[in-house]
Amino acid sequence: MAPTSRPLSPHLSIYRFTLTMAMSILQRATGIAQYAGLLLFVLWLCAAALGGGVFDVANAIFASWFGQLVLFAFTWSLLHHMFGGLRYFIWDRATAMDPVSREWLVRIQLAASCVLTPVAWAIFVWFK
Repeated sequence: MAPTSRPLSPHLSIYRFTLTMAMSILQRATGIAQYAGLLLFVLWLCAAALGGGVFDVANAIFASWFGQLVLFAFTWSLLHHMFGGLRYFIWDRATAMDPVSREWLVRIQLAASCVLTPVAWAIFVWFK
């Protein structure tokens, strides 16, 4: 019996790496980061429920420079993931599917998350 020639799946080396591909990967990574942030929030709530010294330690950790950096990154992750969800919602409506519109949506998502993260922190600090 002669071997049949089967079509081969395209390998990653065939595709040109685009910003849309990078944001798709980052969308999954920020989704995973949401679980880590939720775990930190639950730990903080547990410390608040225990009260006293445990809560003071948890607040000291979150108030440290590293804790603030983690919270800042979590804020960016939350906003980026939210705007990515809006981008996928737009695509689910079969709009902005041409290459130029896809790139612009991704750029808007990235810019909005990068601009609104410091704005959210500035508002938080202002009203603190």
